[in-house]
Amino acid sequence: MVESSLWHPVALVGDVAQTPVAVQLLDQPVVVWRDAAGAVHAFADQCPHRGARLSLGRVTPQGQLECPYHGWQFAADGRCTHVPALPAFVPPPGHCARAFEAREAHGLVWVRMQEGSAALPTFEAEDDARLRKLNCGPYDVAASAPRIIENFLDMSHFGFVHEGWLGSRDATAIDDYRVEPTPTGLLATGCKAWQPQSNLHSTAPAQVEYTYEVTAPYSAVLTKVPEEGTTALDGWRESIALFICPITPVRSRVWFRLGVADFTSTDEKLQAFQHTIFTQDQPVLESQMPQRLPLDLRAELHTAADKASSAYRRFLRQSGITFGVC
Repeated sequence: MVESSLWHPVALVGDVAQTPVAVQLLDQPVVVWRDAAGAVHAFADQCPHRGARLSLGRVTPQGQLECPYHGWQFAADGRCTHVPALPAFVPPPGHCARAFEAREAHGLVWVRMQEGSAALPTFEAEDDARLRKLNCGPYDVAASAPRIIENFLDMSHFGFVHEGWLGSRDATAIDDYRVEPTPTGLLATGCKAWQPQSNLHSTAPAQVEYTYEVTAPYSAVLTKVPEEGTTALDGWRESIALFICPITPVRSRVWFRLGVADFTSTDEKLQAFQHTIFTQDQPVLESQMPQRLPLDLRAELHTAADKASSAYRRFLRQSGITFGVC
């Protein structure tokens, strides 16, 4: 499965501490944990001995993951190092848990279930010292990851789903914009929307320019810059990354990574604005049928205003994505 060779976010970095954490990715139970040095690891959440959930176990003082059932201990690479019932027994190489690759980036723990060439999704704002970074979420959503990405790319819903915030029923026209394919998905530029309250510090309605980039099949980034003089903070701009863990084909866990030109507001205040916007989206996303995103462009109707989402569907089809689509 192509999706197994991609990097996927599974937890906030701060949520993986002293105890193992159970997550689900691509329909499979996974346990993430830290060794004695603080390095993060991921295994299939199943002891190879009798199938118990390793996430119910503990990390020993020596930094091994210990099964809760019989106390088998596993090193960071998955090798069994100790069987308490047979203290003198040296476990052979075949006595091992199934280990996955794990990394930390963008405030999240990422897991790749099989070897592949795909890089971690990028977020250019990460290295921009002029922007403050923080995470918002997770949100558990009864929708497929591709449906959520497509909604993120869509501006036509602003005046209806986000009326009074990101749009108005009196200004719903979408000007033409440009879409071009990239190695990781697509880039949409020249996108414009009239917004009553485009951000936390809006002081007046504004024409806002958007740029969208799909950075992986289940990741995307938008940047938005409002007209000058429409925010309480001079030079306001923001970049928002959407990172999705595909739990099942029709259930997802969502995080946002915010990069904002605001070093004074509390985390809670910045997160609250993003929370308001996404919880307006969520019930509509969960209502869509079919829940999986149709890749056949004849399955649903399209207009010129939808060309970013149409390009996204073509990218998924060309990439061989099957999880969360139909």
